[in-house]
Amino acid sequence: MNPLKLNVPTQLETERLILRAPHQTGDGKIVNQAIRDSFYELKAWLPFAQEMPTVEETEINLRNAHIKFLSRESFRFLIFDKDNYDFIGTTSLQGIDWDIPKCEIGYWVNTKFSGNGYMTEAVKKIANFGLNTINLRRIEIRCESTNLKSRAIPEKLGFVFEGTLRQDDLSADGSKLTDTCFYSKIK
Repeated sequence: MNPLKLNVPTQLETERLILRAPHQTGDGKIVNQAIRDSFYELKAWLPFAQEMPTVEETEINLRNAHIKFLSRESFRFLIFDKDNYDFIGTTSLQGIDWDIPKCEIGYWVNTKFSGNGYMTEAVKKIANFGLNTINLRRIEIRCESTNLKSRAIPEKLGFVFEGTLRQDDLSADGSKLTDTCFYSKIK
């Protein structure tokens, strides 16, 4: 089946969260503020956070994410608290291979909301969406072996630890080789 024919919702909900595709004017401002609030934590793990982006750069990034959502190349969702609509972070189905079909889940959280289980709740929802709504057969989560907070999410959600690829990637700042842990869920 052609993925463009998939009927994909632009919003998902959990008990506490709203996951929404980035398609509203002004999304760049709120996401950029969260990047600023969380910059030092994000910088340790994510290549995109090595330099502070401008609001305009973040807005352009989100508009490109919206284009990829529409073209079914990836599905990024912004995560908001249902009660007060605070921006919590992002999660996405990315690196989609429609021939298998499979993908990887990516995520990051605004530091001030870390430790509340929000990201685990959001990742659970997006994994279920991937496996049960758009019928992916395999979903992977990859993270640096020393990123224990990130590793805790797939472990809590029952993803299978498939192993560690030694010296598989560069650190976020590109200064050293790192090991990558692989987790997966299959349908």
